[in-house]
Amino acid sequence: MNFKNFSLLHPIDKDVKYNTLSKEAINDLSIDYLCQNLTSDSYEFNIIKQLLINITDDEEVIAYRRDVFEDFLNYPKLREDLTALLLKLKDLREIERFQKDTEASSMWQLINRLRELDGYVDCITSIRETLLSLDIKSQGLLKLKSIVNDIYNDSGFPQLKDDINETFEKARCLKSITLGVNLDNMLKPKTVGVISLNDQHFTDSGLLKKFMNFAKNESELHHGSDVSGFTTYHPANPSTVTFGFGKVVTGAQQDLNQIQDSSLTGADPMSDALKKVVTDILKRTVNNIKAVLHKYVGVSGYSFVELMPEIVFYIRFAQLCDKIRAKGMPLSKADIREKSYRMCDIKDIYNIKLAIKAVNEDADTDIVLNDFVFDENKRIYILTGPNRGGKTTITQAVGLAFLLAQNGIYVPCNRMTFSPCDNIFTHFPADENDTVDLGRLGEESKRLSEIFRVATKYSLLLLNESLATTNVAEGLYIAKDVVKSMRYLGVRSIFNTHMHELARSVDMINGSTKGDSVVESMVTGVENGHRSFKIFIAEPQGLSYAKDIAIKYGVTFDNIKNEIDKRA
Repeated sequence: MNFKNFSLLHPIDKDVKYNTLSKEAINDLSIDYLCQNLTSDSYEFNIIKQLLINITDDEEVIAYRRDVFEDFLNYPKLREDLTALLLKLKDLREIERFQKDTEASSMWQLINRLRELDGYVDCITSIRETLLSLDIKSQGLLKLKSIVNDIYNDSGFPQLKDDINETFEKARCLKSITLGVNLDNMLKPKTVGVISLNDQHFTDSGLLKKFMNFAKNESELHHGSDVSGFTTYHPANPSTVTFGFGKVVTGAQQDLNQIQDSSLTGADPMSDALKKVVTDILKRTVNNIKAVLHKYVGVSGYSFVELMPEIVFYIRFAQLCDKIRAKGMPLSKADIREKSYRMCDIKDIYNIKLAIKAVNEDADTDIVLNDFVFDENKRIYILTGPNRGGKTTITQAVGLAFLLAQNGIYVPCNRMTFSPCDNIFTHFPADENDTVDLGRLGEESKRLSEIFRVATKYSLLLLNESLATTNVAEGLYIAKDVVKSMRYLGVRSIFNTHMHELARSVDMINGSTKGDSVVESMVTGVENGHRSFKIFIAEPQGLSYAKDIAIKYGVTFDNIKNEIDKRA
């Protein structure tokens, strides 16, 4: 059993298709703002964002993710233990990068391989203990528990841990190397080779002192090549060698004449030769020690590291949900219906951005809960209302609710039942810098045309003050055709606008255009001259809003006339 093809984002061997949000949708839905409030770590920010903006409408995958997230949300211990595990996974990720460095010395490769295996054993052991201690429900985490349990039982982890510790100690035993240097007739070094690897450092009373003093005392010159009891130096170069600490190492020699001196670089033939010899012997030392780990050749932490982004994704969203709940705001596990229904029924929805502001102690946060429905009687809303009356907030809230639900995350509401969309398209006001060539109306029309080229009846379209222009007639003309096109295509949509005439045209659009996405007028309300931020099905209320404001501030004719008469 291993981690091949396993994911916490989808069932094993599931062929998942994703659609990526456009850069406009990413901006209009404030994805960066959301991710910044999930983590301050740039690596985590990027992986969370990439997972979030690639959405699937596969009902099985969405349910799989939703259940995994619910376990993360319900078990703080799972999050705590896996948060600690993330530190070990980060270390494994760094080791993996190092392993790909072809310039790394063999000894360093060995040490990092040992670190990798040691970290892998710790990770498997830790996550196994955590998962066994919890009553988890999700298919994903139950499968993960099964995998780690099988790995732990089948791989002999206790023995592996002992072998790793023993091998670490063996690698650390190398304290010194005994070299043999052959001289030519002029007493210049000719070849150099390794006589032995030693587990003790040399001291002043050893070979170095004898070599430095040999000229002073002829008796210090040893006959032959037998040095202080070490085995004889061998110049052979066999393809395979068996050796250990304190034993002879054959074939580890270097001809100094092959190394050219350089007055420009200061190259030292002796030093270069020794470097090559030591590198060669360490390579063979590593190969010898690696043989100890051969029976664990199938054990690799790299595949486990691949779960790191998914774990981060679930943990950070669960932590945010805890904070939102602590503020008394509702969160709900979305119920999934067939994609073909193209429906959505949300009770007490609010914009998660407002919840984040409340979590961050923003005193100006005003959260109003609304009910929202897409069904066969109303799939396209023309949303009108006063400036700063909450039109953009609710439009964005619906888009974020779909995005979170399809990623398996709890939704900011008390209840949500929905059919997944295949993508979320947004059309918010254009940046003035982007309208130089085409003008605002031309640029916005171009973007709308591009959306309709790829949108399907399963898509969600969110339009915010689109086609607003100083020439109301031009904007209204294009807007009516856009709404007709949405009805004909069959999408779900919110089109918030100040064009009240467009909202008054819904009956005409429904009657003149074929389609099963019915267009309806929706308004954000005003009560006693105050914006209520509540939405409801109704005719546009431009005049009634003006009347409420006039009454509130005393600018009706009757009120002003009475004030004038009082002064007379």
